[in-house]
Amino acid sequence: MDLVNMADYGWVAAWMSGGVPDDLYLGRIITQSKDLYRVVSEQGEMTAEVAGKFRFEARLGSDFPAVGDFVWMDRGHDLEGHAIIHGVVPRRSAFIRRAAGRTQDEQIVAANIDTVFICMAVNNDFNLRRVERYLAIAWDSGALPVVVLTKADLAEDMESKVSQVQAAAIGADILVTSSMSEDGYTSIRHYIQPGKTVAFIGSSGVGKSTLINRLLGSEALATRETRNDDKGRHTTTRRELIRLPGGGMVVATPGMREIGLDSADLTRTFAEIDELASQCRFSDCTHQQEPGCAVQEAISAGAVSPERLESYQKLKKEARYEGLNSREIENTKIKEMFAGVGGYKNARRWAKEKNKKEH
Repeated sequence: MDLVNMADYGWVAAWMSGGVPDDLYLGRIITQSKDLYRVVSEQGEMTAEVAGKFRFEARLGSDFPAVGDFVWMDRGHDLEGHAIIHGVVPRRSAFIRRAAGRTQDEQIVAANIDTVFICMAVNNDFNLRRVERYLAIAWDSGALPVVVLTKADLAEDMESKVSQVQAAAIGADILVTSSMSEDGYTSIRHYIQPGKTVAFIGSSGVGKSTLINRLLGSEALATRETRNDDKGRHTTTRRELIRLPGGGMVVATPGMREIGLDSADLTRTFAEIDELASQCRFSDCTHQQEPGCAVQEAISAGAVSPERLESYQKLKKEARYEGLNSREIENTKIKEMFAGVGGYKNARRWAKEKNKKEH
């Protein structure tokens, strides 16, 4: 039997300095169905479940494996039953959403994505504020965001719309596609390289499934048009990692619209506002009516739109960063990241002690 090259599934040998632990096998999660996972290893695909100890020690839903995760298992095949997952390899990127209800638990929607395509149709779905929201989530995830404008064949005044998106998506590439034509999606192919993983997010009905089907060369995913009320219907029913012809992988991800802004990078999404804010007379400027506000001066000069500032302040409030400047936002995020180990100082102390033991 020919062995599977895990590098084709995105594994990089230098990812972990210590490599895979002894007596464990490397795998990557392809799909998940409740407590069972479909995993690919060097010996092929198999079904797996997490170990009892793993389940007992997990504190959050995000501790459990998700589609796209690399995991350590007790075997490389399922000839003796389900493989048992003992650990998750540290993620290079992750899309997170809050669990349903009042709980503060969080779930990983997809992990280890290299490039995320933010799709928006240029007809009724066109919404700059939605692009800004997705960009804030994408930048924070660790993946590289690329804005994809779909259904260009249905658009009027395309040049103006591209210009508006360029102003809202600073630092991100922008592609224009028409998924209805044979060559309208080819610009996306340049971003899909062997061993790289991509994902498509955006409102239902904007053409994500159609684009994926074009890349696959088959109608693997069901597609539906956007409804008359511009509220598309979900067509992808489960998260799934799919190999693409010629190399590369795509994660089909339903429910990405439900990702919250608890973890968002507003500094990169609104880079020009962040830069202007550093020039305000007061460090705690709210950019409303304070004297010497560089942001309001830019708005008066037409360099920044009032709608963009309003979007920034709205997302800042939703992300629980209201009243904080960019430095304070970053400090807050760092504190949240290390809360589980008693704070950033304790995390640094722990790292130093661990380093001494290893050397």
